[in-house]
Amino acid sequence: MIPVVGVQGQKVAVLGLGRSGLSAARALAAGGATPLCWDDNPAATARAEAEGFRCQPFRTAADFDDIARLIVSPGIPHLYPTPNPVVATALSAGVPVDNDIGLFFQSFATHAWNGFDVAPRVVAVTGSNGKSTTSALIHHILSEVERPCQLAGNIGRGVLDLEPPIDGEVVVLELSSYQTELARSLTPDIAVFTNLSPDHLDRHAGMGGYFAAKRRLFSEGGPDRAVIGVDEPEGQYLAGQLSEGRRDDRVIRVSVAGKLTGPGWQVFARKGFLSEYRKGKQVGSIDLRGVPGLPGAHNHQNACAAYAVCRALGLAPKVIEGAFHSFSGLPHRSQLIGEKNGVRFVNDSKATNVDAAAKALSAFERVRWICGGLEKEGGLAELGAASSVRKAYVIGREAASFAMQLPMDAEVCTTMDKAVARAVAEAEEGDVVLLAPAAASFDQYDNFEQRGDDFVAAVRAYL
Repeated sequence: MIPVVGVQGQKVAVLGLGRSGLSAARALAAGGATPLCWDDNPAATARAEAEGFRCQPFRTAADFDDIARLIVSPGIPHLYPTPNPVVATALSAGVPVDNDIGLFFQSFATHAWNGFDVAPRVVAVTGSNGKSTTSALIHHILSEVERPCQLAGNIGRGVLDLEPPIDGEVVVLELSSYQTELARSLTPDIAVFTNLSPDHLDRHAGMGGYFAAKRRLFSEGGPDRAVIGVDEPEGQYLAGQLSEGRRDDRVIRVSVAGKLTGPGWQVFARKGFLSEYRKGKQVGSIDLRGVPGLPGAHNHQNACAAYAVCRALGLAPKVIEGAFHSFSGLPHRSQLIGEKNGVRFVNDSKATNVDAAAKALSAFERVRWICGGLEKEGGLAELGAASSVRKAYVIGREAASFAMQLPMDAEVCTTMDKAVARAVAEAEEGDVVLLAPAAASFDQYDNFEQRGDDFVAAVRAYL
């Protein structure tokens, strides 16, 4: 646990008692604060009370009279589309609002570091797609070379559940826009921006607000080094904002759209080959085509970002290349489930938006595509022709309307079991049955993991 510093003797309200909320309450208590907790879900408040935390609702400004700060869980809106009533009341009462990420950066460094030979470092990864794989890949590479490291944030553990770092340790954090938009303190040593595509637009009032939430990771604390995907205008703009000039190697530009040139520091992948250039000269190269855990251009982008971070941490290209080959990938992200009769089955349930689904489809030549769910703002127009798709099998409560928007032959299946059964019945040798929904899961499932598990269960029953 990371005890929160600077809160001794204070009363701190905690709104939302899921993983991050309960973790924050424990860390606040460990730092000498008195957490006052609330969640609209009675089961969540019961869990908190079972741990000894005091739970009470916050309805009026008077309820915040002696509250020093309000800590809000990521899923609770504080501004758009409408502030949560508790957050609105706190703001009107002049109470600062923060989250567990802000508490972490406020509390991570301690006087114990004075005895370390090498200060611990924080790598923070954000972006629309690929941040989980990039974060896990960085952690995997560091683990392979036996460098002390921990992984947390939007993946794995909550940030305040981490162990206090040891000498030379690297903490890798995956951070969503929900986490970066509110944190009052953001001071990573290395910050990564993978890419940007439309997502969570209602929460951020459009693309401008969405990008602004991501950009805070770089603008608030000023990382020592930034790894920026520059295949979209926002990434190019961000790299330009952070750089003092073309030779400034504090910014490492990453691309899978083409070769990067110039006197700075670049890492890019073309036709399956990763290349690193510094000061106009190639200093590293890796053939990614035979890396089983990183299929497709979107994973090659993840590989470039992870490679850039590890190079910035002092690792050699050959060491990174060896670790790439032992990376098995993450569940629900281009996860190979199995193969039968020459047909492969791949679970990419994390492809919850159109851009992520398009990238997943582009990784394979002949796809039986299982898609559908709770459609996100912006529709399916950006999907394009998706020439690799032989047929789509659509799930979800609104499967019929979803299927009508697809530019290929589509069958309305509604349920996962039927979709898998129909794809299996029609698949031929060389095909890939791919779950890449291009939609949220909440019309049928609690989360994308549950949706992916349903797909895996249906596939394994067939295998």
